[in-house]
Amino acid sequence: MDRVVNFSAGPSALPLEVLQRAQSELVNTNFSGMSVMEMSHRSKAFERILMNAQSRLKKIMNIPDSYKILFLQGGASLQFSMIPLNLLQKDHKAAYLITGSWSKKAFQEAKKAGKAEIYATSEEEGFKSIPSFADSTLSSDTAYLHITGNNTIEGTRITELPDTGSVPIVTDLSSSILSERINVEDYGVIYAGAQKNLGPSGVTVVIIREDLVGRASPSTPAMLDYATHVKANSLYNTPPTFGIYMVGLVLEWIESLGGLDELEARNKEKASFLYEAIDQSPLFSSPVHKNDRSLMNIPFKSDDPDVDSAFLHFAESKGLVELKGHRSVGGMRASLYNAMPFESVERLVAAIKEFEKMTVATPDKGGYKL
Repeated sequence: MDRVVNFSAGPSALPLEVLQRAQSELVNTNFSGMSVMEMSHRSKAFERILMNAQSRLKKIMNIPDSYKILFLQGGASLQFSMIPLNLLQKDHKAAYLITGSWSKKAFQEAKKAGKAEIYATSEEEGFKSIPSFADSTLSSDTAYLHITGNNTIEGTRITELPDTGSVPIVTDLSSSILSERINVEDYGVIYAGAQKNLGPSGVTVVIIREDLVGRASPSTPAMLDYATHVKANSLYNTPPTFGIYMVGLVLEWIESLGGLDELEARNKEKASFLYEAIDQSPLFSSPVHKNDRSLMNIPFKSDDPDVDSAFLHFAESKGLVELKGHRSVGGMRASLYNAMPFESVERLVAAIKEFEKMTVATPDKGGYKL
């Protein structure tokens, strides 16, 4: 069976080389005589797998020794609760930059744990851009500022960070981690679900500065306290062992390509190629302000939902799948994560242009018919 081109926003495509290697090692992982899915998480064999993933992530992202790397469960959604439970003291408040659906959800969870306020938002214009925070300020009793680095649904990304002084920035990089180089020291906490650029679903990576560990109140459940997992090196309970193994393989693949600098160049090339086709299209357009466009998630649509639906069926006939936009925004969305080769983006652009030639536009561009 031929593999389709998978533009899913997540769980998303994994590098074929990684899948093939995992397949070859599934029954006998690292010559252990057993599958990674059968290993005790307390065994030396799995300890080597865990250390491999941690050390490679540290090297690739240039993570300082003053940060801890955790492999947890529960996705980014659980981090929405863990962050305020660990960082939001009773006499402080949390600030949230609201740039899309996921930051709104994170904000709602923070309000359950303590006092939280909106730092800036672009909701009034439908999250089509990153809001200006030039006039936004943080008071001295702010525990942290939470941002979402890339908005998977809306297709925007943050390219500049606010000056927060001593207030740590907490960032959700679920859909953009490892897509471009960042300075880890700009952040107090970085977290990301693995199912987009890191590996399969079920693993959540948390990179946390040491001084932010141990701030949870005594009433915080052990499983929701970062200190618990730091002390146990992510082995307090049975971790997602297969997922961690896969993260290690993905990180080895990234190193084989040349690291983040090479990936960033590839991702910018892919995104620019698709944006150019959309901007030149007589049929489709991007709703996102150009300065804030995501490298990973690219939404586009026509003026007619029926045309969008027709294009989705046409694309699927070409082996291009999972292009339907999120139900809250409609249209199409192409997710161009690290594992997406340039050739697959070329196939999508070719399909867009072929579909355009098959349509007949009315003079006022008020509708389209096939």
